[in-house]
Amino acid sequence: MKKLSLRTRVITGTVAVAALGAGTFGAVSANASAPEAAAPAAVRSDSSDQNLQQSTHLTAAAAQKAAQATLDAAKKENQRVSVAVVDRNGNTILTVRGDGAGPQAYEAAEKKAFTAVSWNAPTSELVKRLEDAPTLKDIPGTLFLGGGAPVTAKDAPIAGIGVAGAPSGDLDEKFAQAGVAALGK
Repeated sequence: MKKLSLRTRVITGTVAVAALGAGTFGAVSANASAPEAAAPAAVRSDSSDQNLQQSTHLTAAAAQKAAQATLDAAKKENQRVSVAVVDRNGNTILTVRGDGAGPQAYEAAEKKAFTAVSWNAPTSELVKRLEDAPTLKDIPGTLFLGGGAPVTAKDAPIAGIGVAGAPSGDLDEKFAQAGVAALGK
């Protein structure tokens, strides 16, 4: 093994000490802020402040409930599907590949859910809009086929449920609507 020069050892040691010191300082300073200093910003959410906006989100438990209701509806009709539930921003909360569902169904369900929440409309309705605006289908992450349904609260989209794998978009959408119905909306 080659012996390092004194200069190399000093520089290496200095860099290591500086990195260790920076990490320690960061950990100490992150813990040093008094809870009282952080509290006013955290509780400042009164409705008179025009800079803040409250929004409603679907919980993970509600997403699971909707997905299970969707899978149950498909199973009653002997269909093998995948279901996806996305939040109001189109981020996936969960995706379940149902027993026996085809490999394409997983991704298609996510895209249908994203499309439904993005336009706050069932994807079967959005398919009709392609006649007037055919470039809508070019938006990344969307899929304009029946099988997506929005979940709303106070007429605003809070989630989307997408289903894929049944022989028709009408069936996929019927199962997605069963998921929406399980949420009481």
